[in-house]
Amino acid sequence: MSTTFNEFSGKKVFLKMENLQKTGSFKIRGAMNKVLQLSEAECEKGLIAASAGNHAQGVAYAGKARNVPVTIFMPTGTPEAKVNATRGYGATVKLVGQNFDEAYVAAREEQLRTGATFIHPFDDLAVIEGQATVAMEMLQQRPEIDTIVVPAGGGGLLAGTLLAVKSTRPDIRVIGVQSINAPAITIAYKGKNDGILTFQGKTIAEGINVKVPGKLTMNIIHSFVDDMVTVTEQEIASAILFMLEREKTLIEGAGAAAVAAVLNHHTPSSAQNIGIIVSGGNFDIGKLAECQQMSLKVPLAK
Repeated sequence: MSTTFNEFSGKKVFLKMENLQKTGSFKIRGAMNKVLQLSEAECEKGLIAASAGNHAQGVAYAGKARNVPVTIFMPTGTPEAKVNATRGYGATVKLVGQNFDEAYVAAREEQLRTGATFIHPFDDLAVIEGQATVAMEMLQQRPEIDTIVVPAGGGGLLAGTLLAVKSTRPDIRVIGVQSINAPAITIAYKGKNDGILTFQGKTIAEGINVKVPGKLTMNIIHSFVDDMVTVTEQEIASAILFMLEREKTLIEGAGAAAVAAVLNHHTPSSAQNIGIIVSGGNFDIGKLAECQQMSLKVPLAK
């Protein structure tokens, strides 16, 4: 619990710091759960995945644990810290495309050519179940939580949270958060279209910059989520700086999206005990100056 955060938000806030997780994000949970369930035959030709960065590290780490070669396709603009960390876990990295979706297409083409086993970053039940352990731990540690705020890109973490929470504590609200520049799940949830973005803006939260959400994840989200909200790029940048200055913790844009939603009062006014999933901390330190410039435009709400 953060006293400083409580003062700024006017709520009692509990932070689930997945930025301190092995590989720097929650993604290790789903990747490890999936890879450990694979048969020897599925591992024989290696593993392949597409990722904006965090899933890449999770799959690379899990593949190394099973002594299986891993190839990861990542967008060309992926932060260097994520690329280097993925290579550090022994994976072969191929930088392709301008965003996750283009890297995903390239990875699928390579998977068809080689016969490698594809590890989807979010639209896979074993991956979703692994991500569900985040919320399970939160409820065990802080049963008084009445609202959980979750960043969402493809929807794996949000879907896992929903399965864990709504099966045991349906009274707890679950709010998904996206950048206003990449709101595919929000658009689909609001019923405006099928959720496929016709325009995908640039966002400092590259970890949740997904053009097409998962079919499995969207079925779960449509069935159980209480609301989807968006935050601006300025609010995300301000949240990154807030966590660095006030909590002495560097987090990435995706994790900061959930923080921003609470700091800027995008959650229900009746929510009093809020759990925030700070999904990752693999931030490109070179973007701090950009955050400072952006955050000056929208001061933190208090």
